[in-house]
Amino acid sequence: MEEQGILVADKDTEFLKEVTDLFSDAGYTVETTNSAVHVISNILKKQTPVVMLGSDFDKKINLLELAQFLKKCNRHLAVILVSDEAILPIVKRISKEGMCSYALRPVNEMGQIAGHSLKAA
Repeated sequence: MEEQGILVADKDTEFLKEVTDLFSDAGYTVETTNSAVHVISNILKKQTPVVMLGSDFDKKINLLELAQFLKKCNRHLAVILVSDEAILPIVKRISKEGMCSYALRPVNEMGQIAGHSLKAA
């Protein structure tokens, strides 16, 4: 059986650790980064079939444009955008274009998202 890989890009080191543990336990090879250059280089080399991008991973780059660019570089690439909250315009555009998947960060029983406390409404 061929080992599957996933590249996770995010600025939140706690989230990266949690995702690494989760996917490693499921049998995936996990690579993490906080660098857009690393993501692009990895995808151009077609080293990883799945990339998970945190919504705030790089404020200098439009996340949807990056996802579109990555898909042009490797049309077989699975792209997953991850956010702390559902951003309706992004979700609509993703669904319409079918270019990638969208996921919310998991919330644990203590009301925390990837190590951050949620503020009460």
